[in-house]
Amino acid sequence: MSQTLHVEIGTRPDRSDLKETLASIDEGEDAEPEPSRLVVESLETFGQVFRATNLELLEAIAEHEPDSIRELARLVDRHPPEVSENVSELEDYGLVRIEKHGRSKRPRVWYDEIEISGDVPLQNLGDNSDVTAAP
Repeated sequence: MSQTLHVEIGTRPDRSDLKETLASIDEGEDAEPEPSRLVVESLETFGQVFRATNLELLEAIAEHEPDSIRELARLVDRHPPEVSENVSELEDYGLVRIEKHGRSKRPRVWYDEIEISGDVPLQNLGDNSDVTAAP
C-alpha cells in the first residue's frame, strides 16, 4: 500500500484532532506512528529543506534502505559528516526516522511519495524574465 507524505507551504497546521490524539495516548492507545503531513512555513524554508542534496538523500534512503549513515554517504558519494548533518536536518523536519542498531544509525522513510501544495506569492519568485507561458 502506498503511503503519501503531504507537504503544505505557508499554511497553518490543523490541530483540530490534537485533543483526541492526546486523549488516546493518555488511555494507552497508540498514536499515529508517523506524520502524514508536514507544514513548511515559507517558500524559503521549503527550498532549504527540499534542496537537491536532501532530495538525493531521501531518494537513496527510499531506494536502497542503507544500514548506516556511512553507507548512505557512500551511495551518494559524499562525506559522512555532511550526510549526517543533512540527515539530522531531515529528521528534525520529520522526513526521516533514525533507527539505532548498536553503534549504527539507519535512516528510514515510511512514505513512497511526497505531495506538495500551498499558495506561492508571485513576489517571492524573484526575477523570472526568462520564463515564458506556454499556450
